[in-house]
Amino acid sequence: MSVFPFEHPFLSGLTGDREIAALFSVEAEMAAMLAFEAGLAAAEGAEGVVPAGAAAEIESRIKTFRPDLEALNQATARDGVVVPELVRQLRAAVGEPHAKYVHFGATSQDVIDTGLALRLAGAFDIFGARLDALAVALDALAVRDGAVEVMAHTRMQAAIPVPASRKIESWRAPLLRHRAAMAGVREGVCVLHFGGAAGTRDKLGAAGAAVARRLAVGLDLTVPDTVRHAERDGIAGLAAWLSLVTGTLGKMGQDIALAAQSEIGEIRLASGGGSSAMPHKVNPVGAELLVALARFNATLLSGMHQALVHENERSGAAWTLEWLLLPQMAVACGAALRTALSLVETISFEGPSG
Repeated sequence: MSVFPFEHPFLSGLTGDREIAALFSVEAEMAAMLAFEAGLAAAEGAEGVVPAGAAAEIESRIKTFRPDLEALNQATARDGVVVPELVRQLRAAVGEPHAKYVHFGATSQDVIDTGLALRLAGAFDIFGARLDALAVALDALAVRDGAVEVMAHTRMQAAIPVPASRKIESWRAPLLRHRAAMAGVREGVCVLHFGGAAGTRDKLGAAGAAVARRLAVGLDLTVPDTVRHAERDGIAGLAAWLSLVTGTLGKMGQDIALAAQSEIGEIRLASGGGSSAMPHKVNPVGAELLVALARFNATLLSGMHQALVHENERSGAAWTLEWLLLPQMAVACGAALRTALSLVETISFEGPSG
């Protein structure tokens, strides 16, 4: 057992997903936050909010900037957020007379939430590709084995014989709906967060909207109608979508594990987990993992809904709760999709007498 099994030296082989986890690494987070700061300087320089020379110097210094991670660690313990110390280090790197223009008109939440949006765009690309591949694999399974007769079960009791295609479609159809819904979920989270201290961009005056639009274009994000510092429905919607995907895959995993039982024998596993005590067993490890990840995300989803409750214009508590939960949910979803694809490609329906 581990505090964080998704990156554990050996548990991560079961539960982890390197591609999704990489998006939540310190390297990825730092790159995204620095992209915001460089983009902000460029946008403000172009709109005349800061001197063009200052904007160019900030962009140049950011390209070679290397943060002091230990100082960031210590400062975050004090400030509750990494940005104040990061900005201090950036200003020291830029130097006078331009240091004061670093992070001009922005606040910590702008940097962190926009950085998250940039990384989530990459996660959606991965999720979409895997959902597409899984749909193709399920189609192939239906073509090959769909006519095999299996027993339908209602309330865990034998009901009537049905073609295997009926079960396969019950796995595939919800995944197609989740794939179709993904565009709307992505639209809700891949947005620019730029509002300054209390969401009014007060330091930028009349140029605030123009800077926001230019910054969003540079980062390939959209500008919402209102600053979403305390409006967390988009993030909660993402969490719900992640839980729906893993829940659907969990249902598939549960069906496969039941059908692969020795006394049922309607599904054959081409490979599976070994036992230290019973070498004859082929354990349905992948199927079981899908069930576990589904239940894991369903449990964490309630916490993400708790994080909807921000006090007034910003909540440190609700915001921190998101940091604790969302990365795990994303990695769990990635691991479930990866596992499901591997599982579908290695099972076959054989019917009750297989």
